[in-house]
Amino acid sequence: MTAATPRRALLAVALAAAAAATVPGGRASAAGSGPEPATPAGPAPVPAPAPVPAPGPAAAANAPAGTATRKTVDNRFWHSHAHWSAGTHQGTTAIAGARPGLEIKTAVGRTEYADPHTGKKSTWEYAVWTSPVHASTVPATEAIASWNARTPAGTWIQTELRGTYTDGTATPWYVMGRWASGDGDIRRTSVDGQTDGKSTVWTDTLAVDAPASGLRIKDWRLRLTLHRKPGAVRGPTVWLAGAMASDVPDRFTVPASVPSGGAHELKVPRYSQETHAGQYPEYDNGGEAWCSPTSSQMIIEFWGRRASAKSLTWVKKGYADPQVCHAARSTYDAAYKGCGNWPFNAAYAATYRQLAGVVTRLGSLSDLEALVRAGVPVITSQSFTDRELTGAGYGTAGHLMTVIGFTAAGDVIANDPNSADNPAVRRVYRRREFENNWLRTKRLNAAGKTVSGTGGICYLYGPVRPSAAQILVLRAVGVL
Repeated sequence: MTAATPRRALLAVALAAAAAATVPGGRASAAGSGPEPATPAGPAPVPAPAPVPAPGPAAAANAPAGTATRKTVDNRFWHSHAHWSAGTHQGTTAIAGARPGLEIKTAVGRTEYADPHTGKKSTWEYAVWTSPVHASTVPATEAIASWNARTPAGTWIQTELRGTYTDGTATPWYVMGRWASGDGDIRRTSVDGQTDGKSTVWTDTLAVDAPASGLRIKDWRLRLTLHRKPGAVRGPTVWLAGAMASDVPDRFTVPASVPSGGAHELKVPRYSQETHAGQYPEYDNGGEAWCSPTSSQMIIEFWGRRASAKSLTWVKKGYADPQVCHAARSTYDAAYKGCGNWPFNAAYAATYRQLAGVVTRLGSLSDLEALVRAGVPVITSQSFTDRELTGAGYGTAGHLMTVIGFTAAGDVIANDPNSADNPAVRRVYRRREFENNWLRTKRLNAAGKTVSGTGGICYLYGPVRPSAAQILVLRAVGVL
């Protein structure tokens, strides 16, 4: 791939497109920031032929005999007491219990952090945990970290990745996020400008700069630094941390999947980001850009969790669905200046009781369908022109929506937050159009320029203890 995601190549382009767009769309808060300009009159552009990969793990069982499947995604997440007991502890300790985790046992030092977004300097004590080296089953062009943690007032965490290239050299320790669930101590932030000339961090994605060279990341380690105010008795608790590494080949089109047959639909709450247009512009210009947190809130409530009344007291009285405003504030990345940082959304979902969240890629629409049929709705990130998704009525450089079901014919039922109001959120999109828009890594935008696609990025949120059927499917798609 010549670009990590639309965010990598399209940020500046998408911002310019947003000003020129004639069709309003869900702003690409997770994949590129900005609606796609309306497609000019005339024939739709036809992409050049490109190689296509085999279907993902859940679809592989139905592949014709002799069909080769190349694994393109590797997930590794630490979450058990045994996991946390491994690795290198510098002042941290593994805790047991209903939800095992990692905590500070004894601070090993103090550091001063000057918050670049507030100018405030504060002193923190800290402890560090470094994971064992994970040899990826997929020599990777990209890696995206995920973490789930509890960060009470006066605490925060930093997540870093360090990889080893296939040429034997190592990356620096890249900061993948400085995170707290609230914003009273530090501003939640990604870190711009990190590169070693071979790879670069683009908001939340560590990407090899020149994949065509053959250079890949063959293994990686995770480092967690837990911070708390000096002298505090407790600090943050990390319940889950890890990363998804991938090497999705360049492709304008993907193979058509075969519907499983039979309609299936989950009852997921419907929320429109457009309900919040103009509200709290300090968070990514307001509701029109909130596709990611709006989608996250739908899934959180599907699992029976709700924002507390206390957490919503800051929202202006009279605003509908104040929990969506809360989700936007709780996912806002002060460096990216948006609410679409992928791991920040997963981390927000996991602040709710006994929920876990990760960012991954799926290999096919069949994988996604298997999850939905097991009772797990999936948030997908995709980009398309206004002529590539029938019934959407807009184009976008990147947009999040929630897949909640499939029709008997196999078409996708999605809660699309880029809708006029809550009742209008439920949409049915053509299967072939949806899967190509979501899984491709290359596309032609409305101006006919080759730009990036997300390559199957999705958020998976669910209970810490999934059902037996859900565990089987999560294993089949490579998440467990």
